[in-house]
Parts: sequence; C-alpha cells; structure tokens
Amino acid sequence: MFDNLLGFFIQWGITSLCLWVASLVFKDIRFSSTSALIISALLLGFANAVLRPLLVILTLPLTLLTLGFFLLVINALMLLLVAKIVKGFEISGFWTAFFASLFISVLSMALGTLAPNAEMTIYRLPEQTSPHTISM
Repeated sequence: MFDNLLGFFIQWGITSLCLWVASLVFKDIRFSSTSALIISALLLGFANAVLRPLLVILTLPLTLLTLGFFLLVINALMLLLVAKIVKGFEISGFWTAFFASLFISVLSMALGTLAPNAEMTIYRLPEQTSPHTISM
C-alpha cells in the first residue's frame, strides 16, 4: 500500500517540477504562488487520470484520422482546464498550452525514467518464482 503512495508522491513531485520548469521556459505561463503550482500539479494528474481517457475515447475517430496528433490537443486542453480551475495559474492561450504540454510530457517522461518507483506498483504483474511444470 505504501509503495503506491510513495509512487504517487514521486509522480506528483515530478509533475510539479515539470510545471515549474515550463513556467520558466514559457513566458506566458505564470504561477502566483508555490501552492498554486502544487495544486495545479495535483489537478493535472487527476485530469490526466480521469478526464483524459474519456476524451480520448470520445474523440477516437478524430484521433485516428489525424494519426494520433489530436492527442496533443487533448493534452493542451487538460492544461488549459487546470489553469481555468486553479486560481493563481495562468496560461495566455491555446498555443502556449499546446507547446507547454508537449514540453511537460517529454520532461516528465525523462524524469520519470530517472525516478525509482515513480509508477504505481499496483499495475505490475506479480513475478513468478518458479515455472509450473506438469510431470507424468
């Protein structure tokens, strides 16, 4: 149980760090406080876990038609949604959100490979200790 909680906190920290770095790289992304940054990272993780899969399913024909590039638009919409909800988090427009979401995704993936236990261990298959054999 605590392994899952540790992975959640590591991923939350990675998302917070990526949002902060994105606010340094993109001048049109601003956080008024550290708490706005941390809450934004938490809500972005929630939106990506709950809303994003629903949007992917609903827009599947458009995603297939664009060979998957519409997923980048969905990522930008998730970032804009979080910016609308969290007071103190501002994004100037869609294209800033588009390129920032691309930047955040790549940076998060890179940092996630460096972090131990960043994924939720509940999704791992149990390791087999010995193969099952049938003898006659």
